[in-house]
Amino acid sequence: MDGMTTPPVARLSLEEKVALLSGADFWHTAALEGHGVPAIMLTDGPHGLRKQRGSGDHLGLGDSVPATCFPPAVAMGCSWDVDLVRRVGEAIGTEAAIEDVAVVLGPGVNIKRSPLCGRNFEYFSEDPVVAGVLGAAMVGGIQSRGVGASLKHFAANNQETDRMRVSADVDPRPLREIYLRAFQRVVEDAHPWTVMCSYNRVNGVYASEDRWLLTTVLREEWGFDGLVVSDWGAVDDRVRALAAGLDLEMPGSRGTTGAQLVAAVADGSLDAEVVDVAAARVLGLVDRTRAGVASPATLDVDAHHALAREAAGRSIVLLKNDGDLLPLARDADIAVVGAFAADPRYQGAGSSMITPTRLDHALDEIRSLATGPVSYAAGFSTAVDVPEDESARLREEAVAAASGADAVVVFLGLPARLESEGYDRDEVDLPARQLAVLEAVVEANPNVVVVLSNGGVVALPFAAGVPAILEGWLLGQAGGGATADVLFGVVNPSAKLTETIPLRFADSPAYLDFPGEFSHVRYGEGLFVGYRWYDARDLGVAYPFGHGLSYTTFRYGPASASTDAGGDVDVRVAVTNTGSTAGREIVQLYSSLPAAVTQRPPRELKAFASVALEPGETREVTLRVRRKDLAYWDVRVDSWIVEGGTYTLEVAASSRDVRATVSVEVTGDQVALPLSRSSSIGEVMADPVAGPILQAAVAEMMGGAPDAAGFVPDGVDLQKMLDSFPIGRVGMFAADVDPGMIDALLAARPSDETPG
Repeated sequence: MDGMTTPPVARLSLEEKVALLSGADFWHTAALEGHGVPAIMLTDGPHGLRKQRGSGDHLGLGDSVPATCFPPAVAMGCSWDVDLVRRVGEAIGTEAAIEDVAVVLGPGVNIKRSPLCGRNFEYFSEDPVVAGVLGAAMVGGIQSRGVGASLKHFAANNQETDRMRVSADVDPRPLREIYLRAFQRVVEDAHPWTVMCSYNRVNGVYASEDRWLLTTVLREEWGFDGLVVSDWGAVDDRVRALAAGLDLEMPGSRGTTGAQLVAAVADGSLDAEVVDVAAARVLGLVDRTRAGVASPATLDVDAHHALAREAAGRSIVLLKNDGDLLPLARDADIAVVGAFAADPRYQGAGSSMITPTRLDHALDEIRSLATGPVSYAAGFSTAVDVPEDESARLREEAVAAASGADAVVVFLGLPARLESEGYDRDEVDLPARQLAVLEAVVEANPNVVVVLSNGGVVALPFAAGVPAILEGWLLGQAGGGATADVLFGVVNPSAKLTETIPLRFADSPAYLDFPGEFSHVRYGEGLFVGYRWYDARDLGVAYPFGHGLSYTTFRYGPASASTDAGGDVDVRVAVTNTGSTAGREIVQLYSSLPAAVTQRPPRELKAFASVALEPGETREVTLRVRRKDLAYWDVRVDSWIVEGGTYTLEVAASSRDVRATVSVEVTGDQVALPLSRSSSIGEVMADPVAGPILQAAVAEMMGGAPDAAGFVPDGVDLQKMLDSFPIGRVGMFAADVDPGMIDALLAARPSDETPG
């Protein structure tokens, strides 16, 4: 990068400014050679760089240059490790800089609303705190290398079905508290250079044309100072989109939308200043990428592959390990069953498909670590149409291999065709012929370890019948080696689930409201997404959010809490490794407000920490709960409000494994509601100005006797009755009260007083 700066917008013609606002081709911005403005490249890369050769496409069909394929977010999220995610981001940023890529299109921090979303493999979690913290780490890592990140898909992009048109119809509280919260955290904490708007509509308005979303919330409330880019092909009306705050349309339209913008300025329907502002943002992005940082001339393939292996090993969740079947002895007689062992499923399909620099195969890696015999049988084929006699033959081979082994490692998973960008999954079940192979193998040899390869949650009907399960998700190019590391104990598993695995798909929160109909999907579960839903309904689950085992054990001490001057709460707890193996524990902190006046889930994650411990070692872990993370979105005043009261803070090993509890008093925000004749008596009573006046008037009217009105029967709670009664209708029952008296009372505090 030469460090040159771009010319000011004032030196450009209207046509030149407009040219900057659409891509020159599929991946590049427009150059203005006469002004020294180069084209810059934006390309895919949530878990590795996908720089396509030639003209390119957006569905991963075209060839791309080799790059390190790191574990996708579905796996990396389960590491819960901020430093690890940041280091992966740094590596992706380095590879982008080597390839002269200016912006990496990622990370995605959309919430996993339904297990069926075909793109869940690109997202971190069903929880906005996990998604926000890890998303910020990824952005920070990428941008530390002088390459921009593009936070996506903004917003409420939680399904692939009808994704170009569907309206995500979400109430204000869940929209703010669940679906926007991760984006807000990344924007405020990591300052991404770009944000990518989603395809879908949000409450009826295309995200690309939603001024409330792109300007009011993103820029004015959160302070975003970067560039808003469209998802590829997400713009429905370019003039409306630009006016709403969509700066850069991708890909290019061969001048069509540029002409529309010029015409709109000419006829006065678009303010020329809007064009200036957007063009300046494009030029600002060019300047940022020109500044750059020093990067190596060539990629250190070995070092990045080693990092990919480390990340994959830290992303494998040990769901079950009865009888300590794992780790396997290296000299054991091991049978490996399942086509994925030899032909790995390691990444999702679609725009994030990467051409890896190399690819580990679990079978080869197991054999390289084992000192005893390792046999292999494919067990099943992942092809679409397999004759029954062929399936039977493969199954018999698997049984034969398993029969004489000390342990059997069975690799099961979802073929790539079953989950991809562009469409959602039809079911959560594994293919029936895979389950048939597992059943036959278990009957022949009960010492079975199941290793899963899947981009989204799958049903586990076999969980009770096998002693050990590894949830491997999609682990990137080094996943085969990482799996072998975990199987033999070279790596002690430490990952924990960032999404709930239900017993039945019918139990899941969005079961009745996914994927919608007639281009509308109603988010009927409201706030109760993921573990919030299962806990609120007291539903059994296969494995809860936050669950994951280790080859060692951990003991938690009592928790203590302290509050600083700004209202943030620090919770401290001592954690001890009580086993004989070095390990890493993910300590989670959940909050609840038992006496809340607002609807709340039984518990909500607020903080977490990953702590490495040697055998017998004890470390004090500090978990910080930010005051603003305790806030709910108050629809009455359109603002974040912290409700006062005694909060219960639970230190836990999972959402259903609480190890220590501490209570803390939190001073609430004062909510000053706009008052009118429609306000309830309870709302007026709660007002700091009007309340005391009303209380005095009621006391005088009733002469100090609670039953002076004479019409309240014994046993009736008058206060509850009146709490929701509109004050403007009091005259129906109190002849001495006229509308003028009510208006005078309400005038004690103007209705337009700033709330909060």
